[in-house]
Amino acid sequence: MKTRWKASPYIYIFPALLLLVAFRLLPIVMSFVISFFEWTLHGTGGFIGLSNYIKLFNDPEFWKSMMNTVWLVVFVVPASLVFSLIFAVLLNQIKWLRGLFRTIYFLPFVTSMVAVSIVWKIIFNEQTGLANKFLGVIGISPQKWLAEARGIFDIFFSGIGINLPDWAGGPSQALFAIIILTVWKGLGYNTIIYLAGLQNISKDYYEAAEIDGASKLKQFFKITLPLVSPTTFYVLMMTTIVTFQAFSQVYLMTGPPKGGPLGTTNLIVYYIFQKGFDAQEMGFASAAALVLFVVILGLTIIQKRLEKHVNY
Repeated sequence: MKTRWKASPYIYIFPALLLLVAFRLLPIVMSFVISFFEWTLHGTGGFIGLSNYIKLFNDPEFWKSMMNTVWLVVFVVPASLVFSLIFAVLLNQIKWLRGLFRTIYFLPFVTSMVAVSIVWKIIFNEQTGLANKFLGVIGISPQKWLAEARGIFDIFFSGIGINLPDWAGGPSQALFAIIILTVWKGLGYNTIIYLAGLQNISKDYYEAAEIDGASKLKQFFKITLPLVSPTTFYVLMMTTIVTFQAFSQVYLMTGPPKGGPLGTTNLIVYYIFQKGFDAQEMGFASAAALVLFVVILGLTIIQKRLEKHVNY
């Protein structure tokens, strides 16, 4: 029996497909083309081949922004996984008002990043911020937070008389403040995703484990963690991608001209913004954007290779 071709399904998907091509695929193709030109906001200076890429890889600011972004990802992704899973497990134990608590956890995610960044900038204010007031309560001296360029490892170990080399200093305290905000902002979404994964685990496993005398901790590592691995895989991929694209919190909290103290919060997307719109070097900025695209794509492929360890 032959399948009859119908035009109606294609008509239904055409508006969405048109938007996808116009605002996703076409900008990617144009960015790739522009990266080979000396292109400014006022026009093009002609084809220059790989010059933008050569200039990019020889720019110390580019490598510094990439390193800052790597520090952000290294801290944000594991912290997001761990804290969101812990909160989801605790939330899953609640029998009453679970919906209310889900809403409370989810509110930061749906709140505008602009509003959130402004509030956290006030919290990290060196003079009047709540962060330093809290540190004062527990006996720690006030910190510069968004104005401190020293690495957090350097600050900690120098306090006990150990001097670390520059490469081991860690992210600056200013970047660490942005890390705290970024983890907090995405915590609600990841918690709800984990909660959905936890509720899909059959209670029969836990009942059988209790009969065998397994402790709650052993149940967590032997039942919960393996069976929630598909959710962990999803959260890992999405958090990595979103963290590499961080921009608003940097612009609003540490902002122009160079991204925080001594450029220590200048992330790769902020670097692209500076080159494209401040310096008006659209060709150069497009080259940097394509490099970022390749990095994210490469990490996504590597993470997909790890999918064989996921228990479906």
